[in-house]
Amino acid sequence: MQRNITQLIAQMTLEEKVSLLGGADFFTTKAIERLGIPSIWMSDGPHGLRVQREGVDHLGLNKSVPATCFPTAAGLASSWNRKLIERMGVALGEECQAEDVGILLGPGVNIKRSPLCGRNFEYFSEDPLLSSEMAAHYIQGVQSQGVGTSLKHFAANNQEHHRMSVDTIVDERTLREIYLASFELAVKKSQPWTVMCAYNKVNGEYASEHEYLLTDILKKEWGHKGFVVSDWGAVNQRDKGVEAGLELEMPYDRGTPAILDAVKSGRLSEDKLNESVERLLNIIFKVADNKQSSAAYDTEAHHRLAREIACESMVLLKNEGGILPLIKEGKFAVIGEMAQSPRFQGAGSSNVNPTRIEDISEEIAKSAGNKVEIVYAQGYKGTEDEIDADLVEQAKAAAIGAKAAILFVGLPDSYESESYDRTHLRMPSNQEALIKAISEVQQNIIVVLSNGAPIEMPWLSNVKAVLEAYLGGQAIGGAVSDLLFGDANPSGKLAETFPMSLKQNPSHPNFPGEGDRVEYKEGLMVGYRYYDTKDIAPLFPFGYGLSYTTFGYSDLILSKSEMLDNEKLHVSVKVKNTGDRGGQEIIQLYVRDTVSSIIRPDKELKGFDKVHLEPGEGITVRFELDKRSFAYYNVELKDWHVETGQFEILIGKSSQELVLQGTVHVTSTSTWKRLFTRDTTLGNILDDPKGKALLAEIIERNPLENVVKGRSAEYVMSLLKGAPARGLVWFSQGLFSEQHLEELLQKINQA
Repeated sequence: MQRNITQLIAQMTLEEKVSLLGGADFFTTKAIERLGIPSIWMSDGPHGLRVQREGVDHLGLNKSVPATCFPTAAGLASSWNRKLIERMGVALGEECQAEDVGILLGPGVNIKRSPLCGRNFEYFSEDPLLSSEMAAHYIQGVQSQGVGTSLKHFAANNQEHHRMSVDTIVDERTLREIYLASFELAVKKSQPWTVMCAYNKVNGEYASEHEYLLTDILKKEWGHKGFVVSDWGAVNQRDKGVEAGLELEMPYDRGTPAILDAVKSGRLSEDKLNESVERLLNIIFKVADNKQSSAAYDTEAHHRLAREIACESMVLLKNEGGILPLIKEGKFAVIGEMAQSPRFQGAGSSNVNPTRIEDISEEIAKSAGNKVEIVYAQGYKGTEDEIDADLVEQAKAAAIGAKAAILFVGLPDSYESESYDRTHLRMPSNQEALIKAISEVQQNIIVVLSNGAPIEMPWLSNVKAVLEAYLGGQAIGGAVSDLLFGDANPSGKLAETFPMSLKQNPSHPNFPGEGDRVEYKEGLMVGYRYYDTKDIAPLFPFGYGLSYTTFGYSDLILSKSEMLDNEKLHVSVKVKNTGDRGGQEIIQLYVRDTVSSIIRPDKELKGFDKVHLEPGEGITVRFELDKRSFAYYNVELKDWHVETGQFEILIGKSSQELVLQGTVHVTSTSTWKRLFTRDTTLGNILDDPKGKALLAEIIERNPLENVVKGRSAEYVMSLLKGAPARGLVWFSQGLFSEQHLEELLQKINQA
């Protein structure tokens, strides 16, 4: 329906305008009946709908209506499957329509700076490209159903410790290349109807009143058309928030007096207020106009989709001797409380009341068939950390004589949740003790993990196989069974690095900070960027995952060997299934700047694709790289910049298993040039071709060996490289004057 929003706003009183900027209750906006402005309902997500009709809260404490519980984002990103994530978004949109929900509060795209973050299960990746691609397709799926999304939590919200007050100190380049980049593509590509600001401060300013983030970057630079909503209770100074670009305060309207006073006193212009109201009304009416009457969804179809997604989200980390897939005959021991009481989702505001939940042990029995005997033993009590000797002995008895023991272990809710961070990467000691005990009586151990983030694995050498199931949603049982018995082929790859120990992680010394301040001292070196740059072998690298088949790579072709940075590079590579069963492979493209004057990671993910191939089948996979694929964020230029030089195009099965390599020379078209001053080091001047030539000319006219007796000009210059340009005057002992220095700098800067 066409409406004249400007005319509608003109009919509103000041008080009515201000009233729209705050929630009516926990999850709804305010209506203005006399003007036909409806109220809309928002609901928690992201991996399932959490609608509460009674006892409403924001932390998942009270029960919600039944909804499909899909795998959490940690697993979803490990699928690397854009289309599959979009299908999940469509299903979520259908469920929102059925429950009269206008905006689903998700997805979460905060970067996994540390594996300790208690909410990592709800975030996609340590890499901004993978994270933003997953988010973009999730958003497209949900919004295709006439339901809005809320991209969160903007920005630099990477821990739960002091999350409502902590000040995130992060340099501009790191912020742009890592933490904002995780949001940027999702905003530009998919236009989420809302963006949710975070609780924390960013470089001294609360995210809820951060004009640089909310207006300069999000609205003006990225072109976001929707409105910004606060995280629940994240508002500091409401009038300052409106000025900065925060349109809606949730959950309640606490800021009306402050906004009214600011407008009446002239501190906040009514034009700015009108702009906020217009953004809100555009989305409110979009929600209302897209409401489907009598909407419903197929719960069984959504459950089947949840099973398919869970299958693709799980990662086979170890498969010694090809023990998996299991042959469907003989006796198997199924051990672990999680086999019958699976941990299938995280804790907190994303907690979903599933339409059904599968018992993993029952699903294993179904998949195994009548030629298999399944023996179950509890092994441990999941809510405790103490070792129960009787349960361990029962588990050992079950394992003796079995073809294999399948152990279901992981992290209980008490170990990871919204509102607090982990303090270590260990599993409960009773589970680790159980693995050790079973290894004493059974050589064929398969470990299935249910956890939302990396764990240490001191027991890894004692087991034959490890399947990372993450928090697999309500269909986790069927998905695990499909993979264990080969009814499905594992195709997930890690969207995050698993370190050997917490001390390996680059953020470790500075997480979660001191008091209400956390400094991102590792800078750009987040996740694989750090491990690969330092040539460190983690427990499992980013992008790693095994399959029951094998894939070969060949014929890497680059469309050109030389290019300008404003041109596109087309890359193709052939991939072939060289094994004996069908499967999916994730092809990863990384870019490396071979020589750079600024600090850059060893390589960065710039493209990926997932393909299904039958045995013997091959396919050509194509990528397109643009300027951003080669650029870094230049803080002086305040824009993305490519340095002229050689770049390597790397095709990998993981960040640390590269199989093909090509090279392209990229020439910058930028007119930007760093201005040299008397404080610029001579080393930096020598890095500039014109500067180097001019210095060589000066040295030729004024041989420096005459100044430093017995030393060559090369030796003297090596000493001077770290000195500022003004050092030429001092070191030359009068042969090079201040006037000479000014003339030199002028020539270099004009060159």
